[in-house]
Amino acid sequence: QVQLVESGGGLVQAGGSLRLSCAASGRDFRINRMGWYRQAPGKQRELVAVVYSGGSTNYADSVKGRFTISRDNAKNTVYLQMNSLKPEDTAVYYCAADRNNYGGMNYWGKGTLVTVSA
Repeated sequence: QVQLVESGGGLVQAGGSLRLSCAASGRDFRINRMGWYRQAPGKQRELVAVVYSGGSTNYADSVKGRFTISRDNAKNTVYLQMNSLKPEDTAVYYCAADRNNYGGMNYWGKGTLVTVSA
């Protein structure tokens, strides 16, 4: 079983920055794809950003130019640098990972709350 441990959530003012991190651990495995999702109150979970094993990335339109996803492959750790935060970014952010570069994510963190004040 793969365990994902998240950190970095909290309260920040609009225009500020936060960095989320997530480390994957387990037994004799290699994580090929890692990403971040978020879920705001009353809304469905949505993709924020994902990074593939080859280094390519995808971002939601709402965060392009403001958020940057990166990873440390040796440590199976993914980061999300969030700049120019807006109140609409407020949500529970979930780390996710998978052994493949296709299909749904099989491993999920417990989530960390990000609150952006107006």
